[in-house]
Amino acid sequence: MKILFLNWNGYGNLDIIESINRMQAEGKNIDLCVVDYDAHTPRDDEEFCRGFVNKIKEVGPDFVFSFNYFPIVSKACHEAGVKYASWVYDNPAVSLYSYTMINSCNYIFLFDSQMYETFASEGIKTVHYLPLAAATYRYDKIIPTEEDVKKWGGEISFVGGMYRSKGNFYDRIRDKISDYTKGYIEGLMKSQMELDGINIIEKNLPDAVLDDLAQNLGLKPNYDGVESYRYLYSNYVINRKITSIERGEILEAIGKKYTVNLFTDEKDYAPKGVINKGLADYYEEMPLIFKTSDINLNITLRSIQRGIPLRVMDILGCEGFLLTNYQPDMMSVFEPGKDFVYYESRQDLMEKIDYYLKNDDERKRVAKNGHEKVKADHTYEIRLEEIFSIVTGK
Repeated sequence: MKILFLNWNGYGNLDIIESINRMQAEGKNIDLCVVDYDAHTPRDDEEFCRGFVNKIKEVGPDFVFSFNYFPIVSKACHEAGVKYASWVYDNPAVSLYSYTMINSCNYIFLFDSQMYETFASEGIKTVHYLPLAAATYRYDKIIPTEEDVKKWGGEISFVGGMYRSKGNFYDRIRDKISDYTKGYIEGLMKSQMELDGINIIEKNLPDAVLDDLAQNLGLKPNYDGVESYRYLYSNYVINRKITSIERGEILEAIGKKYTVNLFTDEKDYAPKGVINKGLADYYEEMPLIFKTSDINLNITLRSIQRGIPLRVMDILGCEGFLLTNYQPDMMSVFEPGKDFVYYESRQDLMEKIDYYLKNDDERKRVAKNGHEKVKADHTYEIRLEEIFSIVTGK
């Protein structure tokens, strides 16, 4: 089995490569060809498409494989007559609304069951549901030193974007939209923040409100895609703003009682009790944070409606204690209270922080259970076997 893998500057690519290399060393019949790829390649780049078709013919793979879906790659694979497997870890993922989505060469694996159902319910046959994974083989070899504990550890940590400036489209136009639009959206956001496991934004945007947003921001669907204005503004504008508000309010509330270590690229955000330690490197630094923090928070981006975020898999894979919001897909593969803990409200969050900081043995037992579950059932090797089996039919 020959695989042409696209290596780009994104999470997990190196773990996929290393996992395939280990599978090969263990006797699996895999011939891996890694090609560097620029994820910002325009989806209508005909020069790239021609060049990649030639690369496919030169390598002669059984299929092309990438982490996340790239329409221009699907187009090239379709023209070259070779299968294209992609494993998507982003939501929203506007690339999935490209016309190339229905190309018969595609095998698209979606980590969020809501995403899968959206496409499958429309009769699209190229999609499959597949949760993400953790690089436990790599994580288990990382042993924090005393110096690492002092540098990265603490009672509570959160790794993630705050969406206060970068990607905050709503604040760019808040003073431009009408008072009615502003009032409607902010009321809708408050209602959404009371709900977990379901998203009401996209179905509750009136045309007049949507038109006002579009006229002032100018975000438009791709010419070669079927994504709607409603999808774009719900997920890239409103759900991001909700996430920004939630993450900020939660961290600030916790910071009034405990010290929170925040790892983010927004260096100017540091409310009382929150220590902003800047952006953490995914491969070298993030595992040390998860391994040395008493409680690792996950506050899911609101556009991920049901799925298990990659951060959750990483925390559990590092044998970190996970305290997260409710995500429906987690309930089908992990046991709450045994493998991880979720909160149902802000008050419940604070009570569980209090409890688990005072009960070290129970906290460590939950972290150990979560790690064992991931190591047994959710490694990259296990997921790759699933993908390869479906793509090759073997």
